Amino acid sequence: MHSSPAPSGGPTGPAPRAVAWRLFDLRLSVREGEAPLASRAARELGLDPGAVRGLRIVRKALDARRRNPERRLEFVCNVDLVLDPRTFTKAMSRLERSGKLARSPAPGSVVHPAPHSTWFSPGVAPAVVVGSGPAGLFAAWVLSANGLAVTLVERGPALQPRARALARFHRTRVPDPEQNLLFGEGGAGTYSDGKIYTRIDDPLEVPLLEELVAAGAPPSIVYDSLAHIGTDRLHRVLAELRRKLEARGVRFLFDTRVDSLVLQGEDPRRVRAVRTTAGELPCAALFLGIGHSARDTALALAAQGVSFEAKPFQLGLRIEHPQDLVTRGRYGEDPDAAALGAASYSLLCKAGEQGAAAYSFCMCPGGRIVASVNEPGLLCTNGMSNSKHSSAWASAALVTSFGPSDFGPGAFAGVDFQRGLEARFFAAGGGDFTAPAQTAQDFLDGRLGRETRHSTYTFGTRPARLDQLLPDAARVALARALVQFERQIPGFAGQEGLFVGLESRSSGPLRMPRDRTTHRARGFANLYPIGEGAGWAGGIMSAMLDGANGALAALSHGAG
Repeated sequence: MHSSPAPSGGPTGPAPRAVAWRLFDLRLSVREGEAPLASRAARELGLDPGAVRGLRIVRKALDARRRNPERRLEFVCNVDLVLDPRTFTKAMSRLERSGKLARSPAPGSVVHPAPHSTWFSPGVAPAVVVGSGPAGLFAAWVLSANGLAVTLVERGPALQPRARALARFHRTRVPDPEQNLLFGEGGAGTYSDGKIYTRIDDPLEVPLLEELVAAGAPPSIVYDSLAHIGTDRLHRVLAELRRKLEARGVRFLFDTRVDSLVLQGEDPRRVRAVRTTAGELPCAALFLGIGHSARDTALALAAQGVSFEAKPFQLGLRIEHPQDLVTRGRYGEDPDAAALGAASYSLLCKAGEQGAAAYSFCMCPGGRIVASVNEPGLLCTNGMSNSKHSSAWASAALVTSFGPSDFGPGAFAGVDFQRGLEARFFAAGGGDFTAPAQTAQDFLDGRLGRETRHSTYTFGTRPARLDQLLPDAARVALARALVQFERQIPGFAGQEGLFVGLESRSSGPLRMPRDRTTHRARGFANLYPIGEGAGWAGGIMSAMLDGANGALAALSHGAG
């Protein structure tokens, strides 16, 4: 072993006290804990274990692929290692050339180094954030961390009254348009699986995840490739996040719907205030994290000149299997599999000459299916699970994409398309939130089963021809996917697989155009669209990041 100076970050400035290197593709058997990583990493780098000052797991993913034809379960880990800046071995040089070692990227920060003076002028009204979903919460988090006064407006209730409203819906089958699985503290994600992984590579990802850990989420979410909090634990995390935000001075207004904007008379590009069911709220800046199901709010905003455009969205069905079937299909008969608990999956069927791509989304191991609705006469399903994955059933959405070429011109044509399908599935279930269902085998064979097996879906199921209820393009895409997924998880496309429909809100069909640098809405000086409802995110983590980055952009550039 030899040591020589590591490549420096620049010709000037004091030498760093330590440097961080990222090492990729360290392997652990499922029987091992994480303790061996430090010594294993040191050996890879040609170092004594004592030379590693610190280690942080960046990513940990299970590799359950078959190999000739064996299946060996092991974890693949990427780690950040803190070393003396003078340390650079021959092994490190070789690993760097091969791409297995690289300098660790610098983490981001929610604290802006020099916020624009606009926000601290005398008499400036608070920033108003609409929506307490992940985008709204973390926009408020960043704004308040930088000293701004923030009012957070949420049309639905806080957690406890929201839970009572849901219990009432499950008892009466009468939805409340303002208190439901879609509106309320935490947004639609509050009653989901609590997944917070993303394919976005963003410097703020780790800092935001660490805030969730500090609020009570499991520490493994920072690096777990399938990070999952669970519905039960997510509720406790949300309560702690609110407590911390309130301690910073953030004002929460629940059960308060935004009905319209108040524009400044001499400058109609500027929002002076918002009209709400609790009265008029003045604002220096308005952040819109309305969520993908606030269709009435989107229409009201469009009527006042806020730009909307159609975008592709995902549409399909939720499929449910016995959890044992999924676990056997993913892990085989490996005796080490018992330590891994309920298995999950992420499946993709690529587009081909015979149909569009289809893939699994929001996979809930050991979970259940719920009615994710806020209006009478419409049906949409979603999945949720608790932190222990204690149900004997696994479900996921199988979806494909639809775009403006499929549902017609006009910004709101996709919304009308969604509503039409949701009404069709509601009627097929009998008009009382019972869900139409069809086994995967019957879906492929194009036939109506006489009965459906047990489902965790809240209001029960009834047999229906889902293959006929879906648009042809979705039927073809899902059928192709079933055939392929059967090869990966035996039994997936058989009678044990039960389709329950419809899953139409995995993403939204609308986007509010905004400037890429300032994040301001088109034609406005102080309006910032954020999150899924604005068409700029597609899940809890990506919405958190979009809200935080939108707030930082506003702090950088001020009001136009």
